[in-house]
Amino acid sequence: MAKINSIGILTSGGDAPGMNACIRAVTRTAICNGMKVFGIYRGFEGLMSGEFKEFTTESVSNTIQRGGTILKTARSDAFRTPEGRKKAYEQMKAAGIDALIVIGGNGSLSGAQIFASEWDVPVIGLPGTIDNDLYGTDSTIGYDTALNTIVECVDKIRDTATSHERIFFVEVMGRDAGFLAQNSAIASGAEAAIIPEDLTDVDQLAQFIEHGIRKSKNSSIVLVSEAKKDGLGGAMYYAERVKKEYPEFNVRVTILGHLQRGGRPSAYDRILASRMGYAAIEALNEGQRNIMIGIANDKIVYVPLTRAIKQNKPIDKELINVLSDLSI
Repeated sequence: MAKINSIGILTSGGDAPGMNACIRAVTRTAICNGMKVFGIYRGFEGLMSGEFKEFTTESVSNTIQRGGTILKTARSDAFRTPEGRKKAYEQMKAAGIDALIVIGGNGSLSGAQIFASEWDVPVIGLPGTIDNDLYGTDSTIGYDTALNTIVECVDKIRDTATSHERIFFVEVMGRDAGFLAQNSAIASGAEAAIIPEDLTDVDQLAQFIEHGIRKSKNSSIVLVSEAKKDGLGGAMYYAERVKKEYPEFNVRVTILGHLQRGGRPSAYDRILASRMGYAAIEALNEGQRNIMIGIANDKIVYVPLTRAIKQNKPIDKELINVLSDLSI
């Protein structure tokens, strides 16, 4: 395999706290290994338009503590087309970039995998998403910070819920994965979590009413994963059902939305991002390609991109039992 002398790095899809720490780690590790580093702005859109800037160690100074991404991010419909990916490859070659490092979630790594297979480009994926839904890694960059943000918000909502004797449905991100809802429910002492992995809508709500209210609790908080793309589910859906089916209860809805993405990354996310960014350059030096860097049992692992994006990451069903027993 030809020696890699120059890399490009981009962030794609939704931003996640810790992306900057990851950019910093990739940049400085690559420079330590004698490589040129090009920051690619605005994700795959910037890859197609040649929005590149050579990075030095100073380019990433004072960034480890910052939320968001200094490289900006965008979702790209054009990159989904063969013509768009061809344009991206031509821009890479013109700039002398030998390999690509992509920080993002499932959609971003899916695009990277297709690009790598079409144009024989070495690609390393780094799991940057608050949803924690990528297979092969115990945690994704940004998940821990988002979890802490949710818990802080729910703690404050609890004060109001208790004062007014209400049921609060709190909607969090995770359309297809309930990691945020389930674990923030446990951490905040919530009464229930309604998650996509437990697809029994009627039973989930009925069980909550029976389990959480029958013991004469004056207030309850339920964490709910956001609505599906078809509009089903979500906090508003369940609140409306309670109003119709259990009118005796006073219901309120809080949708946390993009609040969950922001803020300074936690110490855990900074360390995770730094380890993964370092490992991405190590992997390229070892001749690895088309893999995602993951973490399993606190050890760095290499996961084929095809597995990371195509296999569903299961939620530990024991967490459901933990929440159920502790919420009595």
